[in-house]
Amino acid sequence: MKLHISVANQRLSVFDDDGKVLREYPVSTAKAGVGEISGSYQTPRGRHIIRAKIGAGQPENTVFVRRRPTGEIWTPTLYEAFPGRDWILTRILWLSGTEPGCNRLGCVDTMRRYVYIHGSPDSAEMGVPGSHGCIRMRNADIVELFDRVPCYSEVLIIED
Repeated sequence: MKLHISVANQRLSVFDDDGKVLREYPVSTAKAGVGEISGSYQTPRGRHIIRAKIGAGQPENTVFVRRRPTGEIWTPTLYEAFPGRDWILTRILWLSGTEPGCNRLGCVDTMRRYVYIHGSPDSAEMGVPGSHGCIRMRNADIVELFDRVPCYSEVLIIED
């Protein structure tokens, strides 16, 4: 199984091993565009793998900080209490680059940048760039994707 993320189209496509599209989801990539440099808040391009899957069995809207559940469940009231927070919800697919010098090692290392595919508040707009570098998805979509793809699945992020 392979994932393809189109930044131009703000879509994540799931392909089977024969190249057939199994599912497509709207996403939101970085508001700051694409780029690989640490601290850029941009979505990294190129070939990646899912290095870790985090959050199995957690309730929808579980809030994560540093990849750990905080014990909070996202609500509009919690959102209002922490308006500047970068909400990472429900499930995390932690990405690792596979191209040394492009998105792996040194100042371009996707995994060390903590770039994920993750759930977001229902109020977060999909189909337009808005994240801090990660790939945001609707919570129901990330649960479905999380259950469908194994660790080490290939992920290609392209600008188009």
